[in-house]
Amino acid sequence: MRRPSIYIDTCVIGGCLDRNFETESLLLIEMAEAGAVNLMVSDLLVAELLQAPPEVRRVLIRVPERHVQRVTISAETEYLRNVYLSEGVLGKRASNDAHHVAIATVNRADMIVSWNFRHIVHYEKIRYFNSINIREGYGTIEIYSPKEVV
Repeated sequence: MRRPSIYIDTCVIGGCLDRNFETESLLLIEMAEAGAVNLMVSDLLVAELLQAPPEVRRVLIRVPERHVQRVTISAETEYLRNVYLSEGVLGKRASNDAHHVAIATVNRADMIVSWNFRHIVHYEKIRYFNSINIREGYGTIEIYSPKEVV
């Protein structure tokens, strides 16, 4: 059986060291360590982690490379991000959040997992993202919090 590809954002990694989010965040990382899921890791996530404290950056090192799928920012992901922004799904201040969704969509992640309830894991936002995705020729994207996945 194929392992699901889960696109994670920086909130999940940081959540491993936050007492409010650590239980589910760590369980998700442990699932990837064990090979139950593949983590989709983007250039954007790596760039954001470079701004984080060292203990946060070390979280992802635990996951074996064979369970990590690296995906990159491209003209296609930038285009889709810009559509999300121009149509008001998110404001320009949340450009990186829109880009996370675009990267996951373009690379056909099975789902996005995030703790970002304001910009990503939000019922109305998910509907808008998916409406645009369908119109632009992509499939829909499932978006959950770690609590719903582990």
